[in-house]
Amino acid sequence: MENNNPEAADEVPQQPLHRGAAISLKTLMAFIGIAILSLGTTFIRKGHVGLDPFTAMNTGIAAKIGLGLGNTQLISNLVIFTVVLLLDRNKIGIGTIMNMVLVGYEIQWFTTLYNQILPNSLNFLTISADLIIGLLLFTLGSSMYMGASLGVAPYDAIAPILSTRIHLKYRIARIGQDIIFMIAGFFIGGPVGIATIIVAFFTGPLITYWNSHVSEKLLLRINDFSAQPSLQSAGTLIVSFGRGGYQAVVKAYQVTEQIQRHKSDYSDSQLSEQLTESRQQLKEASQIYENAQQQYKILVQESKRRGRIVKGKLPGNIEK
Repeated sequence: MENNNPEAADEVPQQPLHRGAAISLKTLMAFIGIAILSLGTTFIRKGHVGLDPFTAMNTGIAAKIGLGLGNTQLISNLVIFTVVLLLDRNKIGIGTIMNMVLVGYEIQWFTTLYNQILPNSLNFLTISADLIIGLLLFTLGSSMYMGASLGVAPYDAIAPILSTRIHLKYRIARIGQDIIFMIAGFFIGGPVGIATIIVAFFTGPLITYWNSHVSEKLLLRINDFSAQPSLQSAGTLIVSFGRGGYQAVVKAYQVTEQIQRHKSDYSDSQLSEQLTESRQQLKEASQIYENAQQQYKILVQESKRRGRIVKGKLPGNIEK
């Protein structure tokens, strides 16, 4: 029987998304992100310029009670995890468990490896390199593990829960949380320093940069591969991630190195101009990112709407 419906002729059979492949690849993405985050923390740790507030506190506790950082961080995470589980279990996923269990032990392992490769090499050059490389890796790893959307670390779940429960802006809740843990780390004897302040308050723009240049592109590749798994698409996924990650790291390092090299040559007016330009770039990048997110949400909604039409279900209150 001839089909006289012109819309039906344009319908294209939709390929099912292989959820198993998508979840597996996102889990791998989160795992790699956590490893990179831990490596970055190790560089910052060996630079003796402080650690993020949570790790700084746990490092101080570990030194006081004579327990390894891995075990101490795991115990602290378990305490917070229990609270998060009671208040908002939607924040918990496989990424939560991996971050909770792996980070402390990975920092211990990477620290041992660092000491074997670069023993007794503490000087101004290595301190600067450790801080820059550490921050780049820490923010890249954070972007990847959070971008996988498989749950956040127990520590990272505190501020969103507080924001919802006591009606605070998220930024205020997060700053308050970081300050409390920073003070606790200081009094316990943890390594609180300039890196602690930077990680607590100024890593947002870097994470946003990694989101747009690495994590979001990687997620698109994962979704493409999951829709039609093949050896070719797997190879494209691996090559794309490797090339994109390498180029992003190199570019970010080059920009940072250039500023480090020329900062002492700037006059007061040039320094002021550089600061103004940097602030404007951050503002523009933030706006571009927000616009891209909004466009993406609109396209996803339209894609879902069309998917329902193809399956014979019309959106809204329209009846067939």
